[in-house]
Amino acid sequence: MANSHPDIGNWFEMIESGQLFEVVAIDDLHKTVEIQYLDGMLDELDLEQWLTLPLVPAAPPEDANVAYGMTAREHSPASSETPLPEQLNPLDSLEGETFSGTDESL
Repeated sequence: MANSHPDIGNWFEMIESGQLFEVVAIDDLHKTVEIQYLDGMLDELDLEQWLTLPLVPAAPPEDANVAYGMTAREHSPASSETPLPEQLNPLDSLEGETFSGTDESL
């Protein structure tokens, strides 16, 4: 049984399956809890269902942002690594063509 009240940002582990998930939203009006698994899959649970789940609070995984498609290092502005180079416009590397013998030089 879940002994912890769901709070946004808290991580839990399903005791039976070992699946880790994060609470990403709580809808007090509809009494639902939205969770996101490490693979990015979202699920919505009724608050009554939450209270019967066999789960325990868990520490966030080393790379808790993997479900969002970015690593924690990419999210962190304090990263000591140099930023990734910006995408270059392919047209920036093109040079104009010149042809000898044309009337452009007149």
